[in-house]
Amino acid sequence: MIKRKQANLENFAELTKKQQKLVKLLFEDETTLAEQAKILQVGERTISTWKTKPVFVKAQHEYAVAQLDNAVPTAVKELMKLITGSKSEMVRLQAIQTVFKRAGLFTDNGTPELDKARIRKANADARVAEARAKAMEDNGQDMEQLLDKMLDTLTKEDKKNGNN
Repeated sequence: MIKRKQANLENFAELTKKQQKLVKLLFEDETTLAEQAKILQVGERTISTWKTKPVFVKAQHEYAVAQLDNAVPTAVKELMKLITGSKSEMVRLQAIQTVFKRAGLFTDNGTPELDKARIRKANADARVAEARAKAMEDNGQDMEQLLDKMLDTLTKEDKKNGNN
């Protein structure tokens, strides 16, 4: 059995009971500000102020992550039911692709073959960019050497002509 990390609810625990209730309302319900104020028996301005506090924003995030963490086992079970029990080949294929995508085995709009091709293209593009950079660097050195020669020639001619 896979042991999952327990969700961190530090900021959520710092909130008052009413603020915690608001976090839950915001996550679970589609209530208006006026409805939230009535349920919590506070003013709308109070709720608006709470929503802007960094600890409240962090608590909302923590609560959402915790709720989604709790949903993962159920989601995995449902995917397995689709993979093993669906009569539709398309549904089974999509469920399998979802599992592979979540496992990082291929991207949302790809297949393992397409991903390998993308990697080969990225590597080729990197080699071309390196070659271009090297060529520019070499040309820069060549130009520098050419300018040095020209300056040496001019200096020699100046010395010849007695211009020091």
